Amino acid sequence: MANKSNNVFIDPNDTALLLIDHQSGLFQTVQDMDVPTLRRNVIALAKLAKITNLPTIATDSVPQGPNGPLIPEIKDILPDLVYVARNGEINAWDNPNFVKEVKETGKKTLIIAGTLTSVCMAFPTLSALAEGYKVYTVVDASGNWSKMATDITLARVVQAGAIPIDTLAVMSEIQKTWNRPDAKEFADIYAEVMPNYRLLMESHQRAFNEGQASD
Repeated sequence: MANKSNNVFIDPNDTALLLIDHQSGLFQTVQDMDVPTLRRNVIALAKLAKITNLPTIATDSVPQGPNGPLIPEIKDILPDLVYVARNGEINAWDNPNFVKEVKETGKKTLIIAGTLTSVCMAFPTLSALAEGYKVYTVVDASGNWSKMATDITLARVVQAGAIPIDTLAVMSEIQKTWNRPDAKEFADIYAEVMPNYRLLMESHQRAFNEGQASD
């Protein structure tokens, strides 16, 4: 009999990452969190995708206009990611090329982050849910123009079936165990998301080194 408890966690073998409209112009409108933290979390998701070979699709809206281009770190970290240029559609799911790329991953679980939260994250989330996908919405990698707007949006997408989650939880669910060859790479990303975690790593390494020296 299948273990149903596994269904409540992210299955990295059935998951794709969608990074939607993380654009320099839109970042300037974010008010529900500080922009350096938002940017750091988006970068962490891209690094997670790189070390785990998670299929990743990025898209942006009107990059030549006031929304600005995608933040460069995404393509720097994932030079081979699938990028879809839209034709003005506000909801990325309204772009047939974007939907085609999502379907071609063969994955039925989507991790979605987008700026702004109430539009760029929410609209494709609702559309994907309607088509039967399991969707995790990364709240702290999706900035919005106000906290009230974010609260309303989360209520809306959760009611539709989305699972809200934060960047650290996404990483931990996909990592599953420290007993893996890329554990150090995960630890480095944790330290970027949580700067104080770097202190923990340093104290642990110092204690380990001192223990080795005393042997």
